[in-house]
Amino acid sequence: MRPYIVVVKEKMLQADKTYKGHVILSYTIKYPQFISDRFHLILNKLNIFYRTKALMYEKSNISNLFQMAMVEYEYSVAHNYPIRAFEAFTAYKTTYNRNCAISLYFDQYEYTGGAHGITVRSSDTWHLIKSKKLELQEFFPYQQDYRSYIIDHIIKEIEGQIAEGNNIYFENYKQLVQENFKENSFYLTNDGLVIYYQQYDIAPYSSGIVEFTIPYSSRGATPPNCY
Repeated sequence: MRPYIVVVKEKMLQADKTYKGHVILSYTIKYPQFISDRFHLILNKLNIFYRTKALMYEKSNISNLFQMAMVEYEYSVAHNYPIRAFEAFTAYKTTYNRNCAISLYFDQYEYTGGAHGITVRSSDTWHLIKSKKLELQEFFPYQQDYRSYIIDHIIKEIEGQIAEGNNIYFENYKQLVQENFKENSFYLTNDGLVIYYQQYDIAPYSSGIVEFTIPYSSRGATPPNCY
């Protein structure tokens, strides 16, 4: 196949929402637009998909957050509390763009008062020729029980971190690694396949979203190809 380039252009929805003269909600929603002289069908579908997803989040979630922010504003004024504006911020990162595949993740942050906000990550990996979303099991063709292989890899990595004095996990991390493992919580990089856990899944909030890379190898994760 001749070389190709997929350009990723950043698009954005952004606004401040006011109530009684005060900004009570600020939001930014970033999403990708893919441009290439190849793969027109799948890339057009992805552009529509991600734009629609951003617009639906703006219409539904932002609207709900604004209603919550108004209630919080009235409560704060009535009790002479400081007025804290709500925030919503969605950003994405394209982590893999080669071998006829694109992988990316989205971090969706929302602050609705309290000590800190919450970030939730989601991700997608697409095969541009097959015009399909790739599933986790497709990257482990030589591992019949790929789930156990991944979990064992993660636990060994955590044990190594703890042995080095870097213990950021809950005491029952082995149980939590298995219980909170999600098939769709992965993305690709040039170095390997990354499994991630949400905040609080296996470690305290301060640890953030915890990631584990499974390197590409004949027994490990297999990188995508154009066939």
